[in-house]
Amino acid sequence: MNEQVSELETAILERAQRLANEYRERAKRSRDNILREAHEKLRIKEEREVLLAKARAERAYRRKVQANELKFQKEMDHLRWNLVEEVLLQLADRMQALSDDQERYLAVLSTLLAEAAAALPEQPLVAELNTRDLQRLKPLWEQFCANATDGREIRLSHTPIETLGGVLLRSEDNRLRMNNTFEGRQERLSPQLNQIILQRLLPDRRAQNVIKSEA
Repeated sequence: MNEQVSELETAILERAQRLANEYRERAKRSRDNILREAHEKLRIKEEREVLLAKARAERAYRRKVQANELKFQKEMDHLRWNLVEEVLLQLADRMQALSDDQERYLAVLSTLLAEAAAALPEQPLVAELNTRDLQRLKPLWEQFCANATDGREIRLSHTPIETLGGVLLRSEDNRLRMNNTFEGRQERLSPQLNQIILQRLLPDRRAQNVIKSEA
């Protein structure tokens, strides 16, 4: 009887030992799983934080680049405007110098008159000049006009206009006009002038490199 009890106790103890070992292994596996999941969550969190940091840095970089681009564009616009103004002032000086050279200027004025007449239909026209040209040409207008326009009927207005030089040609009823004064031609050429200046300022992609180098 005692032997059976002893065997039962031994069996119970062995069973308890096996259960304890099994639970210990389960606990170890659970611990390992928990640690592994924790490490994985931490890794994902760190990666997410790195990605967020990269995204923030990228946004900050783009904002800085955009700010530099705006600053650069503003400076280029200011520089272009100043250059246009400088070129226009130089053109005005050259026009004034040309108008002071009577022989050369009258040849240019003859060409401007011919171009203006060719741009308007065959009908009686009126030519308007500045005060100096009006005084110069009033005595010899008919001959000057005939030589320039092959005998077109163009009357010389006795009312001067404000211009450095050139001619404004219009119909009698003033419905048709061809402004071939220096200022009129300059105004028509201003888009082309701006384009040329812009091309000189930004001939290639170097401007973008300047922006990136500042960033």
